Amino acid sequence: MPPRTRTLRAATVAAVLALGTSLLASAPPAGAAEPEHVAVADHCQGQCADILPPGENGNATLVEILGNKAFGTHPAHSDDQLDRYNGLVAGHTSLTDQKLTDFFNDASFGVAADQVESVTKPREDVTITRDKKSGVPHIKGTTRYGTEFGAGFAAGQDRLWLMDLFRHIGRGELTSFAGGALANQGLEQQFWPQAPYTEADLEAQVEWIRTTEGPRGEQAMADAQAYIDGINAYRVKSKNGRYFPGEYVLTGKIDSITNIGEIQPFKLTDLISIASVVGGQFGGGGGGEVQAALSLLAAQQKYGVEEGTRVWESFRQRNDPEAVLTVHDGTSFPYAGKPDQARGTALPDAGSVTPEPLIYDRTGSAGTNAKAPVKAPTALKPLQGMYDDGVIPEGSLPGTGSGAQKRGMSNALLVSGRHTASGNPIAVMGPQTGYFAPQLMMLQELQGPGISARGVSFAGVGMYIQMGRGQDYAWSATSAAQDITDTYAIELCEPDGSTPSKDSTHYRDNGACAPMEKLERTNSWKPTVADSTAKGSYRMQVWRTDYGIVTHRATVGGKPVAYTSLRTTYRHEADSIIGFQLFNDPAYITDAASFQQAAHHIDYAFNWFYADSRTAAFYNSGMNPVRAAGVDPALPVKAEKAYEWQGYDPAANTSDYTPFAEHPQSSGQDYYISWNNRQAKDYATAAFGFGAVHRGDLLDDRVAKLVEDGGVTRASLTRAMAEAAVTDLRGEQLLPELLKVLRSQPVTDPALNAVVQQLDSWRAAGSQRKETTQGSHTYTHADAVRIMDAWWPKLVEAEFRPGLGDGLYTALTANLATDESPAASHGPSGAHSGSAFQYGWWGFADKDLRQVLGQPVKGPLAKTYCGNGDLSTCRQALLTTLKQAAAEPATAVYPGDDSCGAGEQWCTDAIVHRALGGITHKTIHWQNRPTYQQVVEFPSHR
Repeated sequence: MPPRTRTLRAATVAAVLALGTSLLASAPPAGAAEPEHVAVADHCQGQCADILPPGENGNATLVEILGNKAFGTHPAHSDDQLDRYNGLVAGHTSLTDQKLTDFFNDASFGVAADQVESVTKPREDVTITRDKKSGVPHIKGTTRYGTEFGAGFAAGQDRLWLMDLFRHIGRGELTSFAGGALANQGLEQQFWPQAPYTEADLEAQVEWIRTTEGPRGEQAMADAQAYIDGINAYRVKSKNGRYFPGEYVLTGKIDSITNIGEIQPFKLTDLISIASVVGGQFGGGGGGEVQAALSLLAAQQKYGVEEGTRVWESFRQRNDPEAVLTVHDGTSFPYAGKPDQARGTALPDAGSVTPEPLIYDRTGSAGTNAKAPVKAPTALKPLQGMYDDGVIPEGSLPGTGSGAQKRGMSNALLVSGRHTASGNPIAVMGPQTGYFAPQLMMLQELQGPGISARGVSFAGVGMYIQMGRGQDYAWSATSAAQDITDTYAIELCEPDGSTPSKDSTHYRDNGACAPMEKLERTNSWKPTVADSTAKGSYRMQVWRTDYGIVTHRATVGGKPVAYTSLRTTYRHEADSIIGFQLFNDPAYITDAASFQQAAHHIDYAFNWFYADSRTAAFYNSGMNPVRAAGVDPALPVKAEKAYEWQGYDPAANTSDYTPFAEHPQSSGQDYYISWNNRQAKDYATAAFGFGAVHRGDLLDDRVAKLVEDGGVTRASLTRAMAEAAVTDLRGEQLLPELLKVLRSQPVTDPALNAVVQQLDSWRAAGSQRKETTQGSHTYTHADAVRIMDAWWPKLVEAEFRPGLGDGLYTALTANLATDESPAASHGPSGAHSGSAFQYGWWGFADKDLRQVLGQPVKGPLAKTYCGNGDLSTCRQALLTTLKQAAAEPATAVYPGDDSCGAGEQWCTDAIVHRALGGITHKTIHWQNRPTYQQVVEFPSHR
């Protein structure tokens, strides 16, 4: 394989882009030799399990959608994994290895003869067998082309409408496709500027893989071509047979009576667009340097440059010595740290920063929620307006919605065989990608020449299993979010030599005054049965430079500049496909070391975990740029040759990258945990929020105790995960310190003392947000949970705002929101999304409270804020806010939304599968848990 000059994008992106240009070829292109067929063996011996709610089937005909709306019926296999997933909340306390399949699927290879539900042969060289219990497609091909064709055909069967949605999101064309609902407008406005491309740009990415990846690249292109052919074969078949997804009728694409209309053919560049969406959400890292600069300026304004910088750095916590780590044996992997003497930093002048406009030429309902319902046929009236709030409701996808930040999720728990009952490693792991109906991922098994795996793939880019199991190994990923995106300040100019302004569209590039490139996307829409939004249109516009996409304008030292965002994976949305191809190849993956080498081919920022019968291992992937000496990656930098990435070539967006050995990695450590926490010592974070308290502590404490006791089993490790999944991080990690402060003197107010005792009882019981009994929809310590939810934002503000001042407090909360409880609606994927406690001020509060209490603190905050460092004053601030919180009624703490009434605590936390199509599902108990999850223990190896 030739040397790599790359960039990356997501577990899904990987599988996407190895596609060929022609879409309907019936054979692999020349040069793609048929891989050797390796005999299929299943070394898991019944000890692999998985789950992906709500169900495998994500397509529904118009009749099935109407039945769901009128009678609550569901298409087969659309919801049959939901109860098992939900049941673990109540069932984990008595879980045994034998009971695991009560809550998970049997993830063995193949389907027993008496469990076969259907067999489909879309071609002579492939069969798709579905099992009775869950309807998962088991795809077996006698040729490589047939195998991949079958994967595409099965994807069409299970996710045709979803794939169509996401190719249009990636292209910035959602409103033109699905309607102009305000949420749809917002969604395309958030995604398209992250990966704006022309068609020629997308085609160039195909050629990059074709010409730089050797035989592996050629094979990937052949595989992707076959996958597309399979999707298109099902697209045509379902349209002609009138069993296509009913959403095409409801959005005006096909007439329900005449069948006139079209589902547009899928093509290679569509899949790249899908990859850019999923990869960008889960495999990105860095960026946000402009906002970081604003909070640094606020600190310097309050305290002066030297002291303000020291204060800011203590909140930034790039390399906090108390942070939970995945590699916890002390091994150091220096990357993206703070330089001793920064060079080239380009802080804006105070008050000069303005965001770059995106939307122009609005007409009609653009920017509004104006409705103009069409006259719907009587039969379709029950479905009228089902997309009025957007085909993907605001805030549902990670990184979308008001107040949300683009964050990765997922968790993993692995224990070495030295500490298990069997002597073999055990893993409980999976991606946490939100909850949708249908799910963004789909389960499948692929067996064919050079491919042998079962697991999940993101819909539309499922040529390979992206996370799952092979013949004698399993793997998964969590979002790593290390810094692969930088912000540059480009000096603006005018080509005629006149004085530039902040609005200038030329910039200094190696001494020349170069023009920015304008990229545009014009969308228009009209009302349909599904989306009543009135007719409207607008134009999206971004400026592209050799240093990335313009995001802000400002002045630096009085000179006008544009701030740009440059990520290593831009123009390389699918280069990672080679890594995913290797993961699926049983001839390549033979041990932990070969897996780590394969993971190095994934260019997106992910933490990869591996387990076989002998070894548990970890590797952090990502296209980490080699920065110029002295550059501070946490802040904007001047766009000059001296401060560029080393070896940077703007034409291809390539540079030098840190080598394999410098990426955090480990093999055979006693245990591994990851919940999007820091990877290793000296591997600096790309964002705020990686301090002394992190949700990774919920896993680390539990797994460390299991390892100390020894004899770990699949059930005991799953119990540890499930217990953490219903635990309030604030209650477990912060409440003990809060109680120490409150009880540093007697609480003389009887009513307030009773509140303190309530909180302490909840803490002693495990700080859980869990029902009294299954189905009660009432938490065991409901009042204590309500008080904590009301108290936390008040106590954080009372603890920090007086000392920081309004300006700095506001700036820092823009970098990091203070709370992300399951009841909050502003987390990484909005309300009802399961994921919680990833980002908040718990680490800041923990250090500050310990400083007030006089306890030892490594990496302390530069100042003590609660009560200005006085314990008695701090205590009074906490008591005052606690009294306010206790008096706040549930109807105020939980104000209600489209899914819940005011005051409904359990419902406010609960998981709602956001409908991306016409089928909806029941609400389930809150769990802070992977969406797709594996439990694996291999007793043997090849």
